[in-house]
Amino acid sequence: MAGYSPEKKSGCGLLSGLFRRRSFWPRRNNSSSSLPTTNSDNVLKVMSTTNSKRRRGGSDETAFLDSSNLADPLQNSAEKPIIKATLNHPKTTHSNYQGRTSSSITKVAPNQGQGQGRRVPKEAIGISGELENIIAEHQRSKGSGNLVRASSSNVMLFGHLGNLRMPGNSNSNSTTNVLNHLPKTARETGYGNGNGVMGNIVRKANEEQPAGSLCRALSTRMDPEALKAMGNEDYKDGRFAEALALYDRAISVDPNKASYRSNKSAALTALGRLLEAVFECREAIRIEPSYHRAHHRLATLYLRLGEGEKALYHYKQAGPEAESTNIAQAQDLQSHLIKCTEARKLRDWHTLLKETGCAISSGADSAPQMFALQAEALLKLRRHEEADATLTKGPAFDVDSCTKFFGAVGNANLLLIRTQVDMVAGRFEEAVAAAQRAARLDSTNKEVSAVVRRARAVASARSNGNELFKASRFSEACVAYGEGLENEPFNSVLLCNRAACRSKLGQFEKAVEDCTTALNVRPSYSKARLRRADCNAKLERWEASVQDYEMLIRETPGDEEVGRALFEAQVQLKKQRGEDVKDMKFGANMILVSSNERFRHFVTSPGMSVVLFCNKSSDKQVLQFMEQLCKRYPSVNFLKVEIEDHPYLVKSEGVSSVPAFKIYKNGSRVKEIHGSDHEYLESSVKFYST
Repeated sequence: MAGYSPEKKSGCGLLSGLFRRRSFWPRRNNSSSSLPTTNSDNVLKVMSTTNSKRRRGGSDETAFLDSSNLADPLQNSAEKPIIKATLNHPKTTHSNYQGRTSSSITKVAPNQGQGQGRRVPKEAIGISGELENIIAEHQRSKGSGNLVRASSSNVMLFGHLGNLRMPGNSNSNSTTNVLNHLPKTARETGYGNGNGVMGNIVRKANEEQPAGSLCRALSTRMDPEALKAMGNEDYKDGRFAEALALYDRAISVDPNKASYRSNKSAALTALGRLLEAVFECREAIRIEPSYHRAHHRLATLYLRLGEGEKALYHYKQAGPEAESTNIAQAQDLQSHLIKCTEARKLRDWHTLLKETGCAISSGADSAPQMFALQAEALLKLRRHEEADATLTKGPAFDVDSCTKFFGAVGNANLLLIRTQVDMVAGRFEEAVAAAQRAARLDSTNKEVSAVVRRARAVASARSNGNELFKASRFSEACVAYGEGLENEPFNSVLLCNRAACRSKLGQFEKAVEDCTTALNVRPSYSKARLRRADCNAKLERWEASVQDYEMLIRETPGDEEVGRALFEAQVQLKKQRGEDVKDMKFGANMILVSSNERFRHFVTSPGMSVVLFCNKSSDKQVLQFMEQLCKRYPSVNFLKVEIEDHPYLVKSEGVSSVPAFKIYKNGSRVKEIHGSDHEYLESSVKFYST
């Protein structure tokens, strides 16, 4: 290819200079290879017959089959009986063969000698023979070992054929039988009843409808262009896996056709296997350097993978396939990448966070190095929870493919970021495993070695501390967790565990400090919040305790233990403020107002009350929702007023429609909400009860 090509540069583009020509981590992926491997050790069995009168090609010798060529001549179906076998009746044979011994079955290996049999020339096979070849090759790729009839001849093959699973079918037994699509003999077509028995073949009442690309592929007689055309149809219909298999088959027939590689790249892209798609596009361009569509496809892949310079190069090589907007988008991405490099050098983490976001918005939506840079910036800013969420949103590529694309050093740096994120999230075993993989990829890197040592130290400290805590050796456990915190000072798991030790030792103030530090870097860490609420309660800091419990009850409204702790803290807070608590009862049901005096007692008392005004035949959903609120907010009084029994309350409280909710706090009416607006009611209860 004329001119300068960024493909010849080492690393993975502009960002390879960020870490001394290194890039970042891949995440674990379950992607599989595009095609199953063929087992060359399969042995095909041929039923030899003693009464064969005539064979195509003029040979009356026994023809043998091997794992690479299924070339048994066809028999004249009118002159000799046909032996058929099915999956359900493997031992059944035709009556003319009941006395046959096991010696009549010949096993043939792929490396059979010349004297043991003679291959039929390819020219003499015919269409049926070619079909048998294709079926045998398909069965070997599936690894099946059951015998079925392959055609109208007496050849017996392994496996039940044509068992392509269709998309969305979760039944592992669901298959499409290729036998349904093969030519039938005169004896088979002589019976019209689908349930009839022909020889030893039993047909099901409801035979499955022909489907799947294999059957269509059989009819093409291995024409690669026809295979590609069928792949294009599947691709247009959204059957990307089937299209991929057909493109692979076309490539196996003609590996030097660039369009097959380019189309395979499109199918891989649709399946989310972008790195494999890049490799196929590269191969297409190697075969045909001026293939504009392949250049355009490769440029788009590079753009998504955050390789702005390479994307720009291939857009320029794409000729009329590329539009001016494509080139502008690649240039915009390259501009953001340069700013990312500068921000990281200056350790300007806020700017790095901003520019990586812009790069992703500019098209690099599948660039692991961009998500890794974002995660690193968030780690430096002590926003551990966001760092973990950022990596979760990033692409999940196969480790080997990622190493092939970014290089061993680049992938090692990606793994380093993954290690650090796993550690702050408390996934210590995963962190150690990622660090060790990075060390294997870049064993001479001192930074990698340091991260490996730190990950092991933190994981060991957590494990030792847990064992000591279980043994009730709280002081020693506290020291063990502290040793881990020397390596990771803001590790939320180690901080929370040390807080548990300090709480057991009566050091509630220090326990609260550890929990607060943990929550600063990981706000949703409910275990740390629960522990802090409990320690604040022991320190009689009821208001702080109530705040944490209320946040926890919103996250887990059905947690009875948290609800009871919240209720106790609220009672103590009211007592501390000198409020009346004699009517407070945990988990109390909604109170049915029986008199005007009873109503006034609740709504004028210190605290909060929610009153439902409704008919006697009120909606059950409204009542059920009120019952749920009773459990979530045990310190709030929930009252029910049936308007038929208390019309004077309806008039005095200004109720204009039913059902309706009214909220009272410390003797004053503060809110009126329509009975159908449950979401607004709960948000108001949260607001006025805090």
